[in-house]
Amino acid sequence: MDVHGSSSPRRFADRVAAMLGRVEHRAAISRVDREAAYRLRYEAYLRQNLLNERLDGILYDEVYDECPNSLTTLTYIDGELASTVRVHILNDEASSVSPARDVFPDVLAPYLKAGRIIVDPSRLAARMDMAKRFPELPYLALRAPWMAARHFSVDYIALSCAVGHVGYYSKLYRFQIWSDLRNYPKVTAPVVCMGLDFAAEMERIEARYPSYRSTPSEREALFRDFPVAPASRGGRLPAAADVQRADA
Repeated sequence: MDVHGSSSPRRFADRVAAMLGRVEHRAAISRVDREAAYRLRYEAYLRQNLLNERLDGILYDEVYDECPNSLTTLTYIDGELASTVRVHILNDEASSVSPARDVFPDVLAPYLKAGRIIVDPSRLAARMDMAKRFPELPYLALRAPWMAARHFSVDYIALSCAVGHVGYYSKLYRFQIWSDLRNYPKVTAPVVCMGLDFAAEMERIEARYPSYRSTPSEREALFRDFPVAPASRGGRLPAAADVQRADA
């Protein structure tokens, strides 16, 4: 996935950051916004052959879209819808719901049992025409879950990742593969669970990609309707070595 084009990584990262004044992240609360997200998901997943055709033309997950620890976000560039992603905050071993939690229970359970907080981004989708116009879109689309990780003081980001995208996340962000290949709800391709030690990598990634930086007020505006309360913590978040995974 060559998102840098002919520019150097540093120049490209600066260009992405310079676009932030044209970008708006919005919570999909209204029916119109939520349906726009479901249609965009369907179009993107169908285009990548990750989904079977449906007559209703939407990709809606009743359990995950309606659970109280999830929020679907929309990203706009110059006022046009460009991408969507859903974020799940897992902060409770007993009641937290997310697709990654269901697909990889053995992988995530040790973290939750140890009291760690995880953000699970899912249903990431982008408009093809906007992706062609804006090569910066992959970074801008992922900014909302990064803001969620900041806002909720998470320890880890856990991704359910198709094999073809593993190289992108491991090379650019240092995500690690946490699992074997498994089936994923309503997706025709198997996925692996990839994890990022957010506590350890946050400062490095924000220094390399300034577009991931955000202000408290910006994060509050996006997540004010989220029923999960931000964690209150002092000091540095726990490191990966604090948790013994089931596959370690």
